[in-house]
Amino acid sequence: MVEELLSYAAEIAVKVNSIIDEVVRGDEKHLYNASLHLLKAGGKRLRPLLTVLSARLFGLDEGLALYPATSVELLHNFTLIHDDIMDRDDFRRGVPTVHKVYGEAMAILAGDLLFSKSYEAMLRLVGMVPNDLIIKAVRELTWAAVTVAEGQSLDMEFERRDDVKIGEYLTMVFKKTAALFKACAYIGGVVAGASDEDLAKLCEFAKNIGIAFQIRDDELGLVGDEKVLGKPVFSDIREGKKTLLIIYALNNVDSHRRELILRNLGNAQACEADLRQVAKIVIDSGALEFSDRVAEDYSQRGLKALDEIETQDLKAKKLLKDFASFLTKRLY
Repeated sequence: MVEELLSYAAEIAVKVNSIIDEVVRGDEKHLYNASLHLLKAGGKRLRPLLTVLSARLFGLDEGLALYPATSVELLHNFTLIHDDIMDRDDFRRGVPTVHKVYGEAMAILAGDLLFSKSYEAMLRLVGMVPNDLIIKAVRELTWAAVTVAEGQSLDMEFERRDDVKIGEYLTMVFKKTAALFKACAYIGGVVAGASDEDLAKLCEFAKNIGIAFQIRDDELGLVGDEKVLGKPVFSDIREGKKTLLIIYALNNVDSHRRELILRNLGNAQACEADLRQVAKIVIDSGALEFSDRVAEDYSQRGLKALDEIETQDLKAKKLLKDFASFLTKRLY
């Protein structure tokens, strides 16, 4: 049940927040306050939850799993701070973004600090699990940081193009979003000593639900509630994001409607009425129904891979299934 999952997620969040408070502290108070700004604003701590449950799946004690879980959360928040600067976003999690409060220069430093601290959190495992497993986890964390940067680069490149293909979008989504979910699952599993075969299945699970999650998130950006989003609705249209919805609509509307979309896509001066008109064109094109089908397909692929993993911690497996359903369900 989702209540059980959310209750456990809240428990993990409290424990991860405690480790964050231990790791992200230092003498330069302004810098550390900036680094903690988004972390203190909340967040679901989905990635730490995935890391802990993946570790439990193969018998690792939850207490040890909290260190890599904190590591991935710090890396995630580093990317959010820098993304907000690049996208010129004013709000995140319902609060002003770091660069709006502390300025761009300090926000860049705050992100850099969290990037470094993510490794410090991971290395707290030294002496608690075998070193070769820690090395594998660190390599995966590094791969995730590189891959997310590549995904952000693709996302920015797509804003300048009107011919982005669905396959290109899915590659970008894997790199920008699903790669970190995959890394969470791999890191949790590898520090628990999972076999290569089980790690491959676990990564397949996390990769697919990560892609489905981003597709759903893009849908919320079109039809969601600003209070739920924590940022203005239609911001993806204003920023010129080539989401699956936009790509589908551009390929399936007449030339007049296509021109209306392109005229307002990425136009910072577009008024809300124009953005709302674009959203209606996209919805009327059947893009939401198409997006739903794609998201559901990835979700089912992920759950199939998880079903193939044998575990003695049946509760962890059940919670991972609930996690996948919660992450990829239609939220509007």
